[in-house]
Amino acid sequence: MKSAAILLEDGTTIPAQSIGYDEITIGEIVFNTSMTGYQEIITDPSYDRQIVTFTNPHIGNTGINLDDYESSTHGCSGIIIRNYPTIGSSWRNEHKFIEFLKDKSISAVCSVDTRYLTSLLRNKGSLNGCIVPDIKNLDKAKILLSEFSGLNGLDLAKNVTTNKEYIWNEGTHDLIDIKSSKEQKRLKVFAYDYGIKKNILRILNDLGCDVTVIPADKPFDELLKNKPDGVFLSNGPGDPAACDYAIDNIKNLLSKQIPIFGICLGFQLLCLASGAKTYKMKFGHHGANHPVIDVKSNKVYITSQNHGFAVNEESLTKNHKITHKSLFDESLQGIELTDTPAYGFQGHPEASPGPQDIYDLFSKFINNMRNKNA
Repeated sequence: MKSAAILLEDGTTIPAQSIGYDEITIGEIVFNTSMTGYQEIITDPSYDRQIVTFTNPHIGNTGINLDDYESSTHGCSGIIIRNYPTIGSSWRNEHKFIEFLKDKSISAVCSVDTRYLTSLLRNKGSLNGCIVPDIKNLDKAKILLSEFSGLNGLDLAKNVTTNKEYIWNEGTHDLIDIKSSKEQKRLKVFAYDYGIKKNILRILNDLGCDVTVIPADKPFDELLKNKPDGVFLSNGPGDPAACDYAIDNIKNLLSKQIPIFGICLGFQLLCLASGAKTYKMKFGHHGANHPVIDVKSNKVYITSQNHGFAVNEESLTKNHKITHKSLFDESLQGIELTDTPAYGFQGHPEASPGPQDIYDLFSKFINNMRNKNA
């Protein structure tokens, strides 16, 4: 290991040890409070241009396996952890954690006081920063960091989307219990890929959907030629307001009364397309232990969350109906539209990692499509 450092935009320098990709990496530094699921977090495209600080000190201790990738090509830019990763101890382990980091060009540092860093981020908000794998390059890193303006106004969906459409036909792993819909006619769903996670596609497949994944900027009129039963709007990174092409596509789809379901960035884009506005949060929601309340039933769900932007509740219009709110900060978590079969959720009902409390949101999408076809 080499002496390394974490450099923050406020001038803070934190000593560390380099264990990953040997290049200076710049991004927005956030913290994630999940106790499990580090592989899914690291390979989540929603973390593009972000460096994840894990509050759990034990990362890498179960190795890496082929099943738990949420994306094979995109994920976070870097990670910050407390303890040096031990030998992977799991019957599912197929790849050494440090080798995985280097193979995927992910900068990583350990031996960091992550409690101090997390407290700093909570007080000051998410900060731009960089991982400097070699302390000798600190001056160079300061220059590069000064040139990074952050995620505001940044369209990252185009960075992580698929280049061409493809068919998805894989179901969930045996470890997950999803009620299948094999006896009913399968539904034709087109999923806009703004940084889509694989477990979303697995669940849709299990619930009776033939899913075609399409690029983030595919024109809506080309999509309509295929006569979809429904359209899914995926999670993804960056500033939703910068994705004007996506917002325009969704506006046109809403006018066609097609069932739509949006998650995370897809939720934000749905709200923007229907007249609402978004804003940058102080430090966002990143974890698998976030309580969310269903405002109609008052039932509380523990959910997985990963977002740094949110929908401004005060900007909602008369055709927005609030369905869910965060019990951490009362930020908006879910809406449905009153004039078309479209709805969305800010968190991640597909979990991966995290609790499966709110999987039923997928069933609502299925019901909307079947009712439309009835």
